Amino acid sequence: MDKTTFISDQLTHSAEIKRTAIEACTESLIRATDLIIASYRNRGKLLICGNGGSAADAQHFAAEMVIRLSHDIERPGLPAIALTTDSSIMTAGGNDIGFNNVFARQIEAIGHPEDILLAISTSGNSENIIKALEMAKEKSIKSVGLLGSTGGRAAELVNIPVIVPSTNTQRIQETHITLSHILIEIIERELFTS
Repeated sequence: MDKTTFISDQLTHSAEIKRTAIEACTESLIRATDLIIASYRNRGKLLICGNGGSAADAQHFAAEMVIRLSHDIERPGLPAIALTTDSSIMTAGGNDIGFNNVFARQIEAIGHPEDILLAISTSGNSENIIKALEMAKEKSIKSVGLLGSTGGRAAELVNIPVIVPSTNTQRIQETHITLSHILIEIIERELFTS
């Protein structure tokens, strides 16, 4: 393997996917920021879920909302909970009610209509994500999906699908992180510098 060429090809491909996201995701990302800002202004909170790398992204997103992303903005913490981080809930849920229900059960327990569910999934077809979105609908909680490929089944359930136009999991995840940072920075600036 020519490592130099491989690295160049991977970085080029990652940049190309981000370029296609400009057209594919801008409008839906604006709608997502507006929805989340309205929730925060209405004393809502953000509930975030995903699996694997997307679970890490959920935790990352929650941390940036609670602490801050932009160091030039002094602001209070914003309520955000990664539904992926409580090992007792995840293992009890997996054991007692099935892993497919672990996010939905948490939404049932702590979700309110003024909240927003952010579901992160590269495929949009994970059963626990689908059940989480169904529970959100049942509780009149609006939802945003950071998705990939066609958006899968989740694209039909979320209020706002933000779909990265790629089938390459790692490229989708890289773009999700970029989109998340953009979304968070817009929220911070709209809420605290306007």
